[in-house]
Amino acid sequence: MLSQKKNNLLTRVGKGTGAGSVLRQYWQPVALEAEFDASRPVTPVDILGERLVAFRDDTGRYGLLHRQCPHRGADLCFGRLEDGGLRCAFHGWLFDVHGHCVEQPAEPIDSRFHTRVRQDAYPCEVRAGTVFAFMGEGPPPPLPELDCLRAPASHSFAFKGLMECNWLQALEVGIDPAHASFLHRFLDHDGLDYGMQFRDLTDGANMPVTELLRNYPRPSIEVETTDYGTRIFAHRELSDTRRHVRVTNQIFPQAILIPMSTEMTITQWHVPVDDEHCYWYAVFTSFGDPVDHQRMREQRLALYELPGYTSRRNKRNNYGYDPEEQRTRTFTGMGEDINVHDQWAVESMGAIQDRTREHLGKSDVAIRAYRRQLLQAIDTGGYRSATRSGEPVLALDGIVDRRQWRSEWRSRALARRRICGWIKECA
Repeated sequence: MLSQKKNNLLTRVGKGTGAGSVLRQYWQPVALEAEFDASRPVTPVDILGERLVAFRDDTGRYGLLHRQCPHRGADLCFGRLEDGGLRCAFHGWLFDVHGHCVEQPAEPIDSRFHTRVRQDAYPCEVRAGTVFAFMGEGPPPPLPELDCLRAPASHSFAFKGLMECNWLQALEVGIDPAHASFLHRFLDHDGLDYGMQFRDLTDGANMPVTELLRNYPRPSIEVETTDYGTRIFAHRELSDTRRHVRVTNQIFPQAILIPMSTEMTITQWHVPVDDEHCYWYAVFTSFGDPVDHQRMREQRLALYELPGYTSRRNKRNNYGYDPEEQRTRTFTGMGEDINVHDQWAVESMGAIQDRTREHLGKSDVAIRAYRRQLLQAIDTGGYRSATRSGEPVLALDGIVDRRQWRSEWRSRALARRRICGWIKECA
């Protein structure tokens, strides 16, 4: 358990807070490119306790500005997108993507007052269908060299979803390999296409991951410290010779790279809106065939409502909980979408989890390791600039030789990248 002081230090994200100061030293996802597809590419952005507005100007550049006009405080989300910037609807002040005030049409024609006005602005970069912003002091570091940020548009898909809880408890569910055997358990996998990639090598029969997780609920969890954060191994011993290994990466401070299938990974960021809300941003990256963007978007829009990207199953309708389904079909009784399972788990803790009452076990080793790293970063004021060393961040979910597992998982993950056409193109 944590002291209340440390819990506050890890969870509060406003300006000047411990965790908030660390997160501002990294590029943060702030919006999806799809949010700018409308005829008026302007969208509100609430992040790290700040109220901002994002826009795309008429040359295709993205800007992220403080939402209140520095003149009289009117809301720039209702501004006019014209003349190379965003113009306040109150008095016509015009701001470019860098926050420069370039026009004040109500002032005298020879006035230079506009040169002394600067709106708070953050630099933006676009990768993998996602707009990233750097909200720290000084020049921004390069974006991390992650596969998901290098993949062509044909092989990546981005989406997001709102969680009504603190960012840290949302992140911690992703670095907890033990929960999948329970929270995401399916009592009957008939009709599911989830995780059909595993084979029981003793008789060649399919072993869905749902069955594997259900039958082997006690993984051995190992954590390695890396130059980018931590690498998490979850081992499930299947026989004297075979072992299931799932390799997850926690990319400091708040990204998680997980395997989705033999050809696809998910890189997910947990981004604070404020102390009590966060968005997850997910980039699905294919190392095989191009992704079907329309199909993937339609699948997720059936589960989420725009413009807020809120789950249709949520705490206001008890996440669709059905006691009969819980008895016969799923462990939670909350449907088959594992994002809903995660959302229930982290929102049920309260807006900010009270970690003074928790009791961590041996299976929580990755959560302990992450908290130590974050506390150290808060204490030293430093941050990791890794993932630019040329060493790829690798994830894998597979059955390997029990004795040679360490070399086999790595060789298989690297082999997937070697045969990927777009990796060669951008190497």
